[in-house]
Amino acid sequence: VELVESGGGAVQVGGSLRLSCAASHYAYSLHCMGWFRQAAGKQREWVSSIGGDGRTTYAESVKGRFTVSRDNAQKTLALQMNSLKPEDTAMYYCAADITSASWCLTLHTPNSFTSWGQGTQVTVSS
Repeated sequence: VELVESGGGAVQVGGSLRLSCAASHYAYSLHCMGWFRQAAGKQREWVSSIGGDGRTTYAESVKGRFTVSRDNAQKTLALQMNSLKPEDTAMYYCAADITSASWCLTLHTPNSFTSWGQGTQVTVSS
């Protein structure tokens, strides 16, 4: 599946951004979708996952501030990011893999996903 992210940018501490990811696959609803991020000089880390049925899971560092959602009809994925902090600065990637909705909630590593977007940069300044 091809994935294209958009919506990144520069924002001040406490601000909000909404990232989007457009997918191209006839069976998008069967895909587990994830958001990852990678800060300069650091490993790629998992942010959130959402199954085909809409169930979600989040990393502790973003819980309560970020909200993931998907529209299976439009084949899109979104990440609403509120109360942004400098440590949220990173390249953000959406990822996809065909798996059950329940199993999707356990997928927290980059190796668990087979398809990746090109990334969109988020910069939070104080």
